[in-house]
Amino acid sequence: MKELKKRLQDISHLSSVLALLCWDQEVYMPKKGADRRAASIAELNGIIHNKFLAIDSDGLLTKLKKELDENKLKGKDVVIVTEVWRNFEREKKLPEEFVREIAETVSRAQGVWAEARNKNDFKLFLPWLTKIVKLKRKEAEYIGYEKSPYDALLDACEPGMDSEQALQILNDLKDFLMPFLKEIKDSQKNIKPKILEGKFPLDRQAVFNEMVVSKMGFDMEAGRIDKTTHPFADGLHPNDVRITTRYRLNDALYSLGSVIHEAGHGIYEQGLPVEDFGTPLSESVSLGIHESQSRMWENIIGKSKPFWKYFYPKLQKEFPEPFKKVALDDFLKVINKVAPSLIRTEADEVTYNLHIILRFEIEKEMIEGSIDLKDLPKIWKSKMKEYLGVDVPSDALGVLQDVHWSIGLIGYFPTYAFGNLYSAQFFSKMKKDIPDTDKKMVKGDFVEIKKWLNKKIHAHGKTYKAGELVKKVTGEDLNSRYFIEYLKEKYKKAR
Repeated sequence: MKELKKRLQDISHLSSVLALLCWDQEVYMPKKGADRRAASIAELNGIIHNKFLAIDSDGLLTKLKKELDENKLKGKDVVIVTEVWRNFEREKKLPEEFVREIAETVSRAQGVWAEARNKNDFKLFLPWLTKIVKLKRKEAEYIGYEKSPYDALLDACEPGMDSEQALQILNDLKDFLMPFLKEIKDSQKNIKPKILEGKFPLDRQAVFNEMVVSKMGFDMEAGRIDKTTHPFADGLHPNDVRITTRYRLNDALYSLGSVIHEAGHGIYEQGLPVEDFGTPLSESVSLGIHESQSRMWENIIGKSKPFWKYFYPKLQKEFPEPFKKVALDDFLKVINKVAPSLIRTEADEVTYNLHIILRFEIEKEMIEGSIDLKDLPKIWKSKMKEYLGVDVPSDALGVLQDVHWSIGLIGYFPTYAFGNLYSAQFFSKMKKDIPDTDKKMVKGDFVEIKKWLNKKIHAHGKTYKAGELVKKVTGEDLNSRYFIEYLKEKYKKAR
């Protein structure tokens, strides 16, 4: 076990370097560096792939797997060997040449996607998307699946989940959300978001953002915040976590919302056990569980009245115009306004999952080959009209708005919806365990919230699968009831 941990840590050091290259690609890399960076990323991916497979070059992992099957391993060792073996079985099915090819392809495609979005030209990106979809289908064939090739990709993001389960969960959610949206939409028409617009210097926004996330518990000595096109979080190590945001001069909340969201991811990464770095014990459970942390902080906590009772006076002091003229209750109505919109990352809590369902349905059909990729803009516009009643004026604001497909993240989107469900279920349990949560937030005390999340979720690493963790923490299987009740309670006056 000691030798296995050493080999895993060696791989993790290289993975941290790879993460740093990818972070830099998004934050600081000059445009002309794209091709060279793509080649470097492909090379490093190949090295990491080979090094991971070499774990068993002398039969070490096979021997430990045998001991696992014979119940000779105990405690944490069981988790480590179980998860490493699972990843090993998946990784060894992928040829090195394929790993390098897909890494280089998505690295190059990302730059083309950004250009296509800027030029509002889907046809520019289409050849690269075609390559990526072909490669992801190939990946699914290498991995293997029982029913749908999409299952092989979804399992990499949310282990244990297949597309049939996902479809049932998301259809149930859709069945609630579409009529609920119609119920509350009319009552939201008189809310005027423009009352929060002003002129907010970006450097002052950055200082305010850092103050908020530090108060939440994101350790700025173990992390940093930078500017990017598409906000993300990247954990190189629990003591080196990068989060990013984007800014608008006339909207201070545009960057703050994404910073709070990414800080939720960052707090999770910083909460993973440092002493187990390199092993599955210091890795997140699933993307859905990860997303539950960001969505909880961004929406359930970060748009609540107790949260803003503490932070709003500080926002008013930092930016007297316009916030001094806006009462807290009016401010809260604006930031919680429900209105069907074009952009997923700017969507409210009610419509957000409809954006996700749309993407899930499309990418599942892309991988299964039941739609022609050149028809994506038309399909996208049709679903946006059906689900949200929104007319999409351009591909830049439609099918090209998300970075995910350009970087090969197919199977990722449904985990956002799972994250919303997990977050409401976790938060309900936390409120029972910490009955004075709201009072603490009003005082700016988020210590107990962070401690609860650290203890109940972050500290376990991959000890439990997502479904097991939810059951352990809440006593119930994942279900949509908590999220639905949360929305009904929050928007009851609007119904």
